[in-house]
Amino acid sequence: MSVLVTYATAFGSTREIAERVGEVIGKWVPSAVVRPVDEMDTVAGYDAIVVGSAVHNQVWLPEAREFVRRNAADLSDRPVWTFSVGMPGALPRLLRRMAMSEEAILRAQFKGVVGPVGHHLFSGVVTPECLPRIGRVIFRLIGGRYGDHRDWHEIEAWADGIGQSVAATPPPAEKRL
Repeated sequence: MSVLVTYATAFGSTREIAERVGEVIGKWVPSAVVRPVDEMDTVAGYDAIVVGSAVHNQVWLPEAREFVRRNAADLSDRPVWTFSVGMPGALPRLLRRMAMSEEAILRAQFKGVVGPVGHHLFSGVVTPECLPRIGRVIFRLIGGRYGDHRDWHEIEAWADGIGQSVAATPPPAEKRL
């Protein structure tokens, strides 16, 4: 079994999450490859796919959306998991709950294109450089906190579930001999 973990990142946080996801899945399968979406022309040769993207303005980065659309046919015939990296953990508690509802919006952007087995919204790293000037002002006014808000235990547990699922799936008929 071979799993592709591919991602689009703006500032590197999503890449680091994808790398950790690949490491954990690699404990369950013979091959887990981690690559940016802009280096991937095809998903041929992979038995399962994990696609992740940073979230800006409640949507994935353009290169991640394009990757999914371009590979929609191939993604439809194998298990696919998706993850998004945003800023819920950087927000005050009340706003954090509202931000987590963004997950439904993120899943909806691919309705009719790909039906993932699962999707997860993770918090990433939020620094002033991640936000435009007005965004920094608003972020501070609402009580946002800069920093690394990634929950590595949560990320690893999610990836572990994917690894177990893929490892338990028999290979396609053409690979069984």
